[in-house]
Amino acid sequence: MRRSETVSRRFRLSRVHIHDCLRVMKGRATFVATIGAALAAGCVSPVREAAAPPVRSPAAPPPPAYSTNGLESVIGQSARALVALFGNPDLDVREGSARKLQFLGPVCVLDAYLYPPRSGAEPVVTHVDARLPDGRDIDRSSCVAALSRREQAR
Repeated sequence: MRRSETVSRRFRLSRVHIHDCLRVMKGRATFVATIGAALAAGCVSPVREAAAPPVRSPAAPPPPAYSTNGLESVIGQSARALVALFGNPDLDVREGSARKLQFLGPVCVLDAYLYPPRSGAEPVVTHVDARLPDGRDIDRSSCVAALSRREQAR
């Protein structure tokens, strides 16, 4: 006797009912297997490709280069040339072979820094700072132009 006949006699199910039950269970098994596979796939990490090189942040930009446009009459000049251009300095500070000359005007304040280009040579202007009398920055070449026109420079 076949198994399905034994089951049908025991529970008194017809062959049609047994067939329907098996088909439903088979459908559920397929459904459960599909859901199980989907859940298991979520637990597995994706396949990694070759490791990419680490991303570097861009290097910090270089400090801004000071433009010497309009400063040709000052950069590279000696203290005598500055006195001839602006008049006597309002401040003259010496430290070793370096020198700072400060010229005050109604419009701005100009600091000229002089350093010798080589040992024993006369110091020349290598850097210039300019600011308004209240301390805010001003264009250096504008300050040079304003100081060139001041009364003491004549």
